[in-house]
Amino acid sequence: MSSETTIATEKKTDSRESIDVGIVIERRDIDNPWQDHVYAPVAVIVGAPPMSVTDEWLELRRGEDWVHFHAGTLALELFAGETEGYKKNISENQPAIYIVLTPGEEADEPEFMPFLATACPYEAESYTEDTDQIVEGVAMPPNVLAWVLDFVDRNHVDVEFKKRKKKAYDPRKGGFRPKTKETRQ
Repeated sequence: MSSETTIATEKKTDSRESIDVGIVIERRDIDNPWQDHVYAPVAVIVGAPPMSVTDEWLELRRGEDWVHFHAGTLALELFAGETEGYKKNISENQPAIYIVLTPGEEADEPEFMPFLATACPYEAESYTEDTDQIVEGVAMPPNVLAWVLDFVDRNHVDVEFKKRKKKAYDPRKGGFRPKTKETRQ
């Protein structure tokens, strides 16, 4: 089997699968009086060797004002209960793996550390409320896309939308009272 077309999952149950992905972070120099550089995730490496997010970053390549680092290896997990989000993601023009970076808190930790890799845009969105974290989508490699598609095909169950019926007002339960002719005037 070629790694171009299939992925060997490392952990697998009926409702959950995962693979390891290396997180590639770019440090780009900027012209700003308060900050020397910015960080952003730019890619993932499928099947990257194990590397703790607190280990020293491994330089991959360098340009005039930027450096790409392998900053850690995380598990990219798929859950049967999140297939609706995966379907949304893979229906986009450019499916993404969403990376969450969190600030290092200890003196010996990097300025930012990989915290989460997910294929679910809804899960990634929940981390955007914390302004200290960086949440970015990076291009989903074709073999990961094929893996996610296969997982969705095997696990997705459409849930029929059911409109709730309007319930009659019950004064014993409190809540809002219906408007009467006397309260409208």
